[in-house]
Amino acid sequence: MSNIKVASRYASSLLDLSVEKNALEAVIGDMKMLLSIAEQNRDLGLTLKSPIVTYDKKFNILKALFGKTANEITMSFFDLVTRKNRSNVLIPTAQEFLRQYNEYKGIQVAEVTVTLPLTEKLKKEIIEIVKEISGLQKVELVEKIDKSLIGGFVLKVNDKLWDDSISGKLRKARMKFAQRYFVKLF
Repeated sequence: MSNIKVASRYASSLLDLSVEKNALEAVIGDMKMLLSIAEQNRDLGLTLKSPIVTYDKKFNILKALFGKTANEITMSFFDLVTRKNRSNVLIPTAQEFLRQYNEYKGIQVAEVTVTLPLTEKLKKEIIEIVKEISGLQKVELVEKIDKSLIGGFVLKVNDKLWDDSISGKLRKARMKFAQRYFVKLF
């Protein structure tokens, strides 16, 4: 079975258990923390994927990172997954858990890339656009800064991408120019 399917099933089971035990917010906090640590420290991901590192060492690392603050369900989940030699799917499971949590709560995550930080007015306008697109009333806006856009914005909602940046428009103009030039040659 592929790691994506395994991660999806683990995330679904963890979500169901968290809801049943009224610990959903605590577990989502733990999963966000795992993703944050893994993003900041590449070695954690490599260690969890390594077939050479034993179950005990992997779980002790997770216990050292989360032991005092993590929910009991999270720690039991980490123990079970590492004991079954599936620690390589912990990070993908956390990502999938976050996605399923947002779906369960009716939250639409949108990513906007701009050249300068957005004002509150622009954030509200973009959130309204995302609400209209997705049909969901709760929107979590992730803002990224990219100076190479020159101006404008790139909005990503689910698998849709709206590129209204100057660099995107220049790229499209270059493509049109290149197509016209080559068509006239032949």
